[in-house]
Amino acid sequence: MLKYLLLSVTLVSLLGIVGIITGCAVKPEPTTQELQTEVLPQTTTIPEQFSAAQDNGKVDSGWLDSFSDPKLNALAAEALQNNLNLQVAQAQVERASALSVLAGAALKPTVGYGVEASQSNIGNEQLEALAGDSMRYNAGLAISWEADVWGRVRTGVAAAEAALQATQADYEFARQSLVASVAKAWFICIEAKLQFSFAEEVVTLMEKTLNVVTTKQEVGQIPMQDVHLAKANLTSAKNSLEQTVLAMERSQRGLETLLGRYPAADIEAANQLPGFPGDLPAGLPSDLIERRPDLQAAERRVAAAFNLTQQAELAKLPRFSLTASGAFNNLTDTIATLGAGIVGPLYTGGALEAQVDIATADQKAAMAQYGQKALTAFQEVENSLSSEATLFRQNSYLDSIESDYRKSMELVMDEYDVGKVDLLSVLVVQGQWIGSKISLINIQNQRLLQRVDLHLALGGSFVSE
Repeated sequence: MLKYLLLSVTLVSLLGIVGIITGCAVKPEPTTQELQTEVLPQTTTIPEQFSAAQDNGKVDSGWLDSFSDPKLNALAAEALQNNLNLQVAQAQVERASALSVLAGAALKPTVGYGVEASQSNIGNEQLEALAGDSMRYNAGLAISWEADVWGRVRTGVAAAEAALQATQADYEFARQSLVASVAKAWFICIEAKLQFSFAEEVVTLMEKTLNVVTTKQEVGQIPMQDVHLAKANLTSAKNSLEQTVLAMERSQRGLETLLGRYPAADIEAANQLPGFPGDLPAGLPSDLIERRPDLQAAERRVAAAFNLTQQAELAKLPRFSLTASGAFNNLTDTIATLGAGIVGPLYTGGALEAQVDIATADQKAAMAQYGQKALTAFQEVENSLSSEATLFRQNSYLDSIESDYRKSMELVMDEYDVGKVDLLSVLVVQGQWIGSKISLINIQNQRLLQRVDLHLALGGSFVSE
């Protein structure tokens, strides 16, 4: 038994030494810089800084805390824990990890064993006594290993590892996207609640207007037509109120679904939007490709396709294998064998060439997708940076407009009380103020949504690092 174990250890060691001696290096994967040069058109030049950026300093992490909203932080944590789509992404990482282990197993020897016991049934006690013990025991151990001389197996392992890294980057981007979606859904919920509260305020205003108009009509100061007009405006305000209720409930259900809750429209939004954070450094365009998880995933998929193309090319070369086995009978007799083999393709009907063509086409597609994702990422950042400045100016304009219309409405109501203007003039100014107030609430929320989009576009993490 000891002899057999020593022989097995010797064979395994020999196989390892052969692998070291015969192994050869495969082609290295292209670097990020090489990939950009090859993928992006010659007319495309990555600038030193974003054209719409005000601050090109280092992108900050922990952007979720910049809104200073503890409730938002709690909702993000809940979504990360319970969101089912994120759990799907996590399962995909686990699957890719198992595939990577499976691919790596091909580099290692395969060891198997077998045990057998049998008994002869002669049927004659005297003959059995002469023959001795009729029980026979057979046990064996077999080892096989493919010597990866050309690197075919190693390229497959490298492809699987790159695919795992891509899936891990996908998962990280899914986490960031989920938190961004929760933040935006939360802000939308708050805006919907604010719009609902304002719609109630408008209904109250229209009720007061109708009371004034009815009183004036009863004393003969105005015609009955004004009463009907005031009633129509009150009914329109109530209809708008119902629309805000529907919008508020839908926003609540959307957020609850992200959190993994039943969409019952039970979640309570805050009474006001959080304050707008300060200026955000945009970083450098050259850093964006290495920072954004979705671009990291695309780059790793190019690496996986690159290795699979090499593997398809190397499949045309012969394969070398080593085998070793040992067996013993009745725990006494030991037999050991060591063998080597070579097998290679002679004619496959063009199958191997087709596999190379398929892998090459997949590599070209992965490279093109990487280039397009990079350009789209630059576009998202530039659009978000530009929108920040535009929305800031719009917010300032609308704030001034709403204030002026509100003062104008107060003045025209006083003039209507003393009979200087007609009801139509009052309703026109009221409508202008209502529209400006709705737009002001909306633009304040749009700025917050745009800031979240900018964080996601820049690839900054929502947690402090």
